[in-house]
Amino acid sequence: MRNFFRVAASMVVVMLMISLISFVSNDYALAGIYILIILADMAVSKKRSDTIALVFGFFAMVMFEYLFVTTGVETFTRQSLLGVMPIWLPILWAYGFVSIKRAAEIIEKARSKPGFSVLYE
Repeated sequence: MRNFFRVAASMVVVMLMISLISFVSNDYALAGIYILIILADMAVSKKRSDTIALVFGFFAMVMFEYLFVTTGVETFTRQSLLGVMPIWLPILWAYGFVSIKRAAEIIEKARSKPGFSVLYE
C-alpha cells in the first residue's frame, strides 16, 4: 500500500500543474509557476538523476511537440514558444518525465522484493 501512495504522490504534482492551466491565462506566468513548483519539489524530494530526466524531457518534448504541431494534426491557441505551442508545455512534459521516472523506480524497487505487489507493499 505504501508503494501505491508513493506512486500517487508523484502524480499529484502533475495533476496540480495541469489544473492550473485553466486558471492562469498568461503563458509566461504559468511557466514561472511551473518552474517554482518543480524547484520546490526537487528541493524536497530530489531523486538520483531527476535533473537528467527533467532536462532530457524538456528538450525532447520541445522537439517532438514542434514536429507534431507542424504536421497540422495538433494546434494550440496559445503559441508563446516558437509560434506553435505554449511555453509552459515542455516544462510540464519535462516534469512528467521526472514523475514517470520516479514511479518506475518505485515499481522496480518493489519488484526486487519477495512477494512483489506494487499496490499493496
